[in-house]
Amino acid sequence: MAVKVCIVYYSMYGHVEKLAEEIQKGAASVEGVEAKLWQVPETLPKEVLAKMSAPPKSDVPVITPNELAEADGFIFGFPTRFGMMAAQFKAFLDATGGLWRTQQLAGKPAGIFYSTGSQGGGQETTALTAITQLVHHGMIFVPIGYTFGAGMFEMEKVKGGSPYGAGTYAGDGSRQPSELELEQAFHQGKYIAAITKKLKLPN
Repeated sequence: MAVKVCIVYYSMYGHVEKLAEEIQKGAASVEGVEAKLWQVPETLPKEVLAKMSAPPKSDVPVITPNELAEADGFIFGFPTRFGMMAAQFKAFLDATGGLWRTQQLAGKPAGIFYSTGSQGGGQETTALTAITQLVHHGMIFVPIGYTFGAGMFEMEKVKGGSPYGAGTYAGDGSRQPSELELEQAFHQGKYIAAITKKLKLPN
């Protein structure tokens, strides 16, 4: 039986989605793991998104709260809004009350990744404040720590991410995730998928 890892994200301009794609590749590289990409529903009207110059959404399927219960592990991604997760992702989590009531996600591992506009824009606070959502569901937060090795200590180039999880900087929107950031995202997917597999198939 395959171990199911869901990479669930919200991306307005594509930065988080690029990280999600690499995370999916990393998770899928673990033998016996089925890794699937999901988007959360958009909450803004199309007219507003157009004024914000947001590109059209990709064809990644949109998840419903109850579909979370089918997964063995999760990696949640979102851009920051004033140091916290974007409202679209929070709205999705707010709709998981039924799962919370029955604790269907309790004991399942979950990681977090993110995108911010600048180095002081919430690379750590976005992840830190998101942990409360996992706690109430009884989920197990899985940070990457410093398992990415030397890449965690890059000082010559701008690099997003932290011990909490993979990350990128969007800047004014024109900057795209760097090769090192994508490598860290792949690592996170592989790392959390391996832990999810251990928890489900301890023998």
